[in-house]
Amino acid sequence: MNDPSKPQVVSNRAQGEGGRGAPSQTRSYIQLKQQGPFSDAVQVGNTLYLSGRIGLDESGKRVPGNIETEARNLMDGIQAVLVKAGMNMNDLVYVQVFCPDVSLWKRFNAIYASYFTDQLPARAFIGSGKLLFDAHFELQGIAIKDR
Repeated sequence: MNDPSKPQVVSNRAQGEGGRGAPSQTRSYIQLKQQGPFSDAVQVGNTLYLSGRIGLDESGKRVPGNIETEARNLMDGIQAVLVKAGMNMNDLVYVQVFCPDVSLWKRFNAIYASYFTDQLPARAFIGSGKLLFDAHFELQGIAIKDR
């Protein structure tokens, strides 16, 4: 059995549509630390699909009441998944941010923008209901690595 505390990349070949002549592509499953019944990201070809992620600290807990620290933890976690997949923040092409309190938009943006050195990805900032662990933000996205 794999040690869930160690980052892992598992690959397999995915059949094309019904296995009828469509090209198959390698899928890689990225897992930094087991947080639930899902992968942190799945890479198909040069496209990486990032699961929703919240701003937990290294021990897996949210820092209550500190919006900036929570946003940094979130962005650090996204960056770690991208690096594990051989990508970086500038490879993100689309991001969705869920937030139960849209008045936090400016505070989140100040942290978010500091993680990019190139063009910013397309993004939606979505007002949501309550998030897991009372998080203030959840981010999911898509990254593409240019070949």
